[in-house]
Amino acid sequence: MTIDQQTGIDEQTITASERAVLDHIAASVPVIASLVDHHGHIADWADDIAARLVAGRRLLAAGNGGSAAEAQHLTSELTGRFDGDRPAYSAISLHAETSAVTAIGNDYGFDQVFARQVSAHARAGDVVVLLTTSGKSPNLLRAAEAARAVGARTIAMTGPRPNPLADAVDDVIAIEGPSAHVQEAQLVLVHALCRAMEPALRRGGRR
Repeated sequence: MTIDQQTGIDEQTITASERAVLDHIAASVPVIASLVDHHGHIADWADDIAARLVAGRRLLAAGNGGSAAEAQHLTSELTGRFDGDRPAYSAISLHAETSAVTAIGNDYGFDQVFARQVSAHARAGDVVVLLTTSGKSPNLLRAAEAARAVGARTIAMTGPRPNPLADAVDDVIAIEGPSAHVQEAQLVLVHALCRAMEPALRRGGRR
């Protein structure tokens, strides 16, 4: 019998599926833990975004696939609530506008599905949050360009640098690691961001 000293699991009796689960969890831990290195950066984002929302600005978010789910998680925490009751704030997930996405994709191409919505909805002083693990998605790069054109602030959560989106936005937090683990860390980043914003959002009152 070979017992893993950290987990207490008998290494000789676990199944291949159990091993896959354990290996995945073990690999994700250091990637998530690396967010500690970005704690000040995340706090700065929280202060900036909260101040914009309280002042009546809005947050637009976008991503593809799993990153779309993370973006929508962020906007739902702002329009709904994260921890306790407070006013609702304007936050829109661009990928969730299914009729707009399909119409724009059909008429202008998939590269424009977010950019055209940014041009429609974003105003100077708003913030556009773009989530991706590759940092290479053309539709997010076009969205960053559209945001800059209207004077909105652009921030991105990406995988490892160098990547094109990191160079196209005003600010970025790039997480080192494989795609799946970067995405897992981005959810923790989203929750940390929301946690840090809550005091200011509660003080902000109704506009």
